[in-house]
Amino acid sequence: MNRMSSLALAATLLTAAAGMSAPAALAQDTEKCYGVAMAGQNDCAAGPGTTCAGTSTVDYQGNAWKAVPAGTCVSMEIDGDRMGSLEALERDVPMT
Repeated sequence: MNRMSSLALAATLLTAAAGMSAPAALAQDTEKCYGVAMAGQNDCAAGPGTTCAGTSTVDYQGNAWKAVPAGTCVSMEIDGDRMGSLEALERDVPMT
């Protein structure tokens, strides 16, 4: 193998290795924020009335969460003087 081929292979392997570690780093830099997702745009494990990602039925549903950058949830201002929460909320939960 010539020098250029070796460099190309090394670059490809480094890129692949970096790509594998990105999701783990991303997961550590986020937090679950309840009451901030638009209808149908929540992440997995929403509360009663939903089954998983994309199943919230109202905007800012209090028991549905969205992953947000760590440390930003409780300072998020939502329409109607509402705020994000690190725990499930009882507001804006559709009747089941």
